[in-house]
Amino acid sequence: MSLLVVGLSHRSAPVSVLERAALSADAQIKLLQDTVAAEPATEAAVLATCNRIELYADVDKFHAGVAELSTLLAQHSGVGLEELTPYLYVHYEDRAVHHLFSVACGLDSMVVGEGQILGQIKDSLARAQELHTAGKLLNDLFQQALRVGKRAHSETGIDRAGQSLVTFGLEQLAVGTAVPDWARGKKALVIGAGSMSSLAAATLARAGVAEVVVANRTFERAERLARILLEADDNAVTARAVPMDAVADELTRADVVVSCTGATGLVLTAETVAHAVEGRTGHPVADNGFTAVKPAAPQRHTGLGADDNCPLDLAAVQPGFSVMGEAAVAGMDAATLEQHAAWVAGGSTADRRERRSPEADAELITALAATAATVGRIPERRKPEPVAERPAPFFFLLDLAMPRDIDAAVHRLAGVRLVDIESLAEASADAPMAADVDQVRRIVADEVAAFGAALRAAHITPTVVALRTMAADVVASELARLHGRLPDLDERQRGEIRQTVHRVVDKLLHAPTVRVKQLAAEPGGAGYADALRTLFDLDPETAAAVSGAGDSMRNKNRGPA
Repeated sequence: MSLLVVGLSHRSAPVSVLERAALSADAQIKLLQDTVAAEPATEAAVLATCNRIELYADVDKFHAGVAELSTLLAQHSGVGLEELTPYLYVHYEDRAVHHLFSVACGLDSMVVGEGQILGQIKDSLARAQELHTAGKLLNDLFQQALRVGKRAHSETGIDRAGQSLVTFGLEQLAVGTAVPDWARGKKALVIGAGSMSSLAAATLARAGVAEVVVANRTFERAERLARILLEADDNAVTARAVPMDAVADELTRADVVVSCTGATGLVLTAETVAHAVEGRTGHPVADNGFTAVKPAAPQRHTGLGADDNCPLDLAAVQPGFSVMGEAAVAGMDAATLEQHAAWVAGGSTADRRERRSPEADAELITALAATAATVGRIPERRKPEPVAERPAPFFFLLDLAMPRDIDAAVHRLAGVRLVDIESLAEASADAPMAADVDQVRRIVADEVAAFGAALRAAHITPTVVALRTMAADVVASELARLHGRLPDLDERQRGEIRQTVHRVVDKLLHAPTVRVKQLAAEPGGAGYADALRTLFDLDPETAAAVSGAGDSMRNKNRGPA
C-alpha cells in the first residue's frame, strides 16, 4: 500500500473555487466513509481548512487511486469533476509525506508560519480515528506531522515569519497602524463561536477593544465564549452574547466585525451592511462611485472613459481596481450587467482600448457569467488597493469564512473596509519570509527521510519476525527429537544443549536480520522483504499475521498527539 494525497488549496485554485468546494462537517464524514469503501483505498483522512481541502489515503494502485479520490472530492464538494480537475494537485509516497510535513510547519499556509494548522491537523486525525478510517499508515503519518510541526516552532523562529490568519487579517484592516493602536476603544462584533471566531475574539480583546459582542446560532456557545473573554486575565474587555437575530442591530453599534461561520449562504448581505452604515451615520451610504446595491440609472462621467453606456462611475475608480472583476459587477441586475458588458465590448475610448486584452475579455465574461448565475464566483484579479486612494474607513469587516459570510459587494461601500480570504491571499503573496523558513525546510527534509526509512524498515519487520519464528519452531522441533532419542539426559544437560542451540541460531540470524533492516530502510529497499521470504521459504500468511497483530495493538492504543 502507498500514501496518496489529492487536494486543492489557495496555491492551486482561486478563492471562488475553494469557496464552492468547501466541505461541511457532514460532507467530510461521508467523504471519509465513501473513500474507505472504494476499492483502491483502505485508509482515509480529510484535512479541510479555510484555504485547503485535501484527501489522504492509503491506496494499492496509483492511477486508480487518483481517479477515485478526485471523483469523490468532486462528488462531495458539489463542484463538477471536469471543472475541479485543473485545480487539483497530487502527491504520492515521499512527496505526500513532504507535503503534509510542510503544511504542519506552516510553510504551505496563506500566512507562512502560522500555528493554527497544527490544531486542524489534530482535529483531522481525531475525526479519522473516531470513524475508524485511519489505520497504521495515516495514524503514524499524522502523529509524526504534529511532532514535526511542533519541532519547527520550538527549534526555529518560524513564528516570526508569520502569524495567525486572524492577526494577519486584522493587520490588513489596520493598514498603516499598529493593531493595538487601531483597535483601542473600538467595539467589536464576532459572528460565530468556533475555533477561528474564538481566536478572533481573544485577539481583539488582547489588542484593546472596549467591547466584544458574540453572536452564534447556538446561543449557549456564544455565552460560553463571552464568559471566557470576561474571565481572561490578559484583557479588560467587556463581553456579552447575543442571538443571531440581533446581528442587524449590533452592526449599527460595532466598529469592527469578524465573521467565521459554517453557513453555506451569506450571513451579511451588502444591503444589511449598507443599512448598518446608514444607522450609524444617519445618512444614506455612498458607494465609492460604483453601482450601488440597487443600481442607479447610468450617468455621463469623465475619467478613465467618458461613456454614456458605462454603469460605473469611472472617475471614482481607484488605481488597481479592476472594472472587469467580480467586485465591480457584484449586485448588478441582469439589465445592468448587459449594459456593462456592452460598454467593455466597445472600443470608443483610447484608455479602454489600452486596457483591452484577451485575458481581460475572458475575465469579464467569467465574472459576468458567475454573477448572473449567482454561483461559480471568480475572484477579482486586482492588487490590494492603496488605502490612501479611498475614503477613510470607519467600519471594518473581516471575513474568515469559506464559503464567504460577507457579500463581496460590500467592498464598494464608502466608509467600509472589507478584508476576506481572497484579499488575504493577494496580500500574503508578497509577504516577506523570514530566514528561519530555510531552517524549517531542512527540518522537513530530514523528517521526511527519517519517516520514509522507518516506513520501509517497518515493512520488513513482519518478515524478520516470521523468520525468527520459523527458526524457533525448528529449534523446538529438533530439541524435542533429541530429548526423545536421549531420554537419560538430566535437566542441567538438557538446559545446556537448549542454550547452545539457541545461541547458534541467534548468531547465525543476527547479522543478516540487522543488515536486511538497514538495506530495507534505504530507497528501493522494499524488495528485500520479498527476497527474504523467497530464500527461507517463509509462509506469506505468517508474515501478514504478525503485521496484523502489531497493527491491532497500535490501533487499540492510538490517540492524537
